[in-house]
Amino acid sequence: MTEKRVAFVTGASRGIGKAIALRLAKDGRHVVLVSRSEGPLSEVKSEIEAAGGSAEVLAVDVGDAKALAAAVEAVATKHARLDILVNNAGITKDGLMLRMSDEDWDTVLDTNLKSSFVASRAAARAMMKNRFGRIVNIGSTSGVVGNAGQANYAAAKAGLMGLTKTIARELGSKGVTANCIAPGFIQTDMTANLPDQVKEGVTAMMAIKRLGTPEDIAAAVAYVTSDEAGFLTGQTIAVDGGMTMC
Repeated sequence: MTEKRVAFVTGASRGIGKAIALRLAKDGRHVVLVSRSEGPLSEVKSEIEAAGGSAEVLAVDVGDAKALAAAVEAVATKHARLDILVNNAGITKDGLMLRMSDEDWDTVLDTNLKSSFVASRAAARAMMKNRFGRIVNIGSTSGVVGNAGQANYAAAKAGLMGLTKTIARELGSKGVTANCIAPGFIQTDMTANLPDQVKEGVTAMMAIKRLGTPEDIAAAVAYVTSDEAGFLTGQTIAVDGGMTMC
């Protein structure tokens, strides 16, 4: 049995997921790095180990419900525990609602929402058995306020908020908490190529006049997954520089 708390992080190969994995490892967690491709995950694993942490790699497509559930269950069996689940993997297939195909709707909902349900359901058994668990769903401010051209993405992220509250109510008496972190405009590969004018417009709406970093999100995840956060559950926390506080 692994003595460290074990964290299962999806979408851990880059961006916010990578930052979360690095932070959890720094805080003494054994991190299971999950993404489609093993190569980028191995680089994250090496970075964690070079800093004195521990990690392992699992190449899994979270859109494959059976494979994802099996992976979660395998990790819980291997380590005789699964303490932290971070459902971070997500994709975008943006387009105006009138032009959005059923396929683009289904793909985004499967990856961004259904996968979180599947992984949470699989993880819950081990967490309840050990009377400890921290489930974190990475949402988005798009799920809080909506966003033109993102009907599928916003719906999936809004769904995560409802899923989070339900998990919190169902599992709270077993020592398991569930919270949703809703990032605002974060500096990642997805936003790097946006025109400066767009970035300046977004920054103007923020109380804190800068774009967020993946490390800002990782810090929030570090707290809600800590032992000290046992009385925090069912919440959506917008880490957005004050952009959506109205």
